[in-house]
Amino acid sequence: MRTLAKLEFAIGLLIFAIPALSADLAILHNGFSIRHERRETVGSITRLYLGPDKGGYVDIATDQIERFEKDLLPAVSMATPSFAQAPKPQSLNEVINTISDRHHLDPDLINSVIHAESGFNPHALSPKGARGLMQLMPQTASQLGISNSFDPSANVEGGTRYLSELLQRYNFDLIKALAAYNAGPRRVEQYRGVPPYYETRAYVARIVRDFNRKKLAQRKAAAATAKDTQSRKASQPATGVKQAALPDLGLQAPR
Repeated sequence: MRTLAKLEFAIGLLIFAIPALSADLAILHNGFSIRHERRETVGSITRLYLGPDKGGYVDIATDQIERFEKDLLPAVSMATPSFAQAPKPQSLNEVINTISDRHHLDPDLINSVIHAESGFNPHALSPKGARGLMQLMPQTASQLGISNSFDPSANVEGGTRYLSELLQRYNFDLIKALAAYNAGPRRVEQYRGVPPYYETRAYVARIVRDFNRKKLAQRKAAAATAKDTQSRKASQPATGVKQAALPDLGLQAPR
């Protein structure tokens, strides 16, 4: 019976692996890849169908795709056996901290961007079509390989990665990077800095002000903690043991 159970388990894993082996990867020129089950090209757009387990598709400009190759790794979204323990859901702060650390950005900066973009509403949808916490436009999300911009973790990953790319593009000039995030890199390069748009300038100022306020509060809290620690040390009695005087035992030296 134990052998039969092992055989059934192995067959089950094989069945799960078969559709994964038939998937392809679209390798983009920017270094990212998109796993998909099938694709079709219409004009200058290639539509990548993500499979029944993920649902939907993404449209990618064909000239952004470098090549296609077979994906021999199992899909991470496969059905898991009933005995497997599901991972605990992460809070938004945990998601932001993890992703910020992966991209070497300050999580307070990402929080400030999210606050300005969506007010921490994961289902936010702008009139222009920007979606989710960090308000990714559909074309930007496709370029980043994000299939569901309303998924908080995927949205923060895409937005943080995009902001990191902009910072590198502008030699870590935060003002230009934020302006490009709002108005697009072409506008920043056209005006050689923040475009003369009220919306963009107010956006940049709002994020910088919020970010600086957080950093100032942290510095004040750290200074207060350090001062409190020094005060407590100063008020504590000295713990050093003083050398005791030798008692006079009344002994006389031998004659």
